[in-house]
Amino acid sequence: MWVRQCFSYTVGLMRIGILGGTGPAGCALAVRLASVGFDTVVGSRSAGRAAEICGRLRDEWPDRDLPVAGAANPDAASCEVVVVGTPWDAAAATAASVAGHLAGKVVISMANALVKLGREFQPLVLPRGSVAAEVQAAVPRARVVAALHHVPARDLGDLNQPVDSDLLVCSDHAAATETTMEIMAELPGVRALDAGSLSCAAPVEAFTAVLLQLNLRYKTRVAIRFTGLDPEGG
Repeated sequence: MWVRQCFSYTVGLMRIGILGGTGPAGCALAVRLASVGFDTVVGSRSAGRAAEICGRLRDEWPDRDLPVAGAANPDAASCEVVVVGTPWDAAAATAASVAGHLAGKVVISMANALVKLGREFQPLVLPRGSVAAEVQAAVPRARVVAALHHVPARDLGDLNQPVDSDLLVCSDHAAATETTMEIMAELPGVRALDAGSLSCAAPVEAFTAVLLQLNLRYKTRVAIRFTGLDPEGG
């Protein structure tokens, strides 16, 4: 209950940092979060590059007055909630590099471990089962959440359209799940769903390969919607 009250009070003021946020996924998430009022910090190994990227994002959406700023990764990690926005193979190491800033915080892992072989996408089996579990092992004092795996960066970054997707959230920390779901519920078109513990992140991440394969075969961008659910009642 305390987390819900705290979030409600700070929704317009909460700072969300994105580690390694200068790539397509990180940039898309940054503009989407900023567009709904979150003070967003895009992190990078180079603060100068992060600042340059943020300038481009603001120029791309000049009528939005986006509260987005660039910084080095340790500064992004000092925010109240932190997202790991790097490619999957750098996620755990990037989180570990700023572990001292992440203790006790909600840390959202959004990467999928996939490889493309010919025209087919295949999920990789990691030692701990998922990228999110690898991040949790790298920063054991953080409260890691798996989320945002099935939303294409292109859709996430297009502020002219709602996201139009259900979003699955997995964590071993109930309060972290709740906080993440409330943040994601602020994004137009998103319905955030509690999909269980962090062990469920493995199939959630792997299913991204299926979505990408559908996109490739049917030349579209599919989104997930689950029927028969009543999150308010459940």
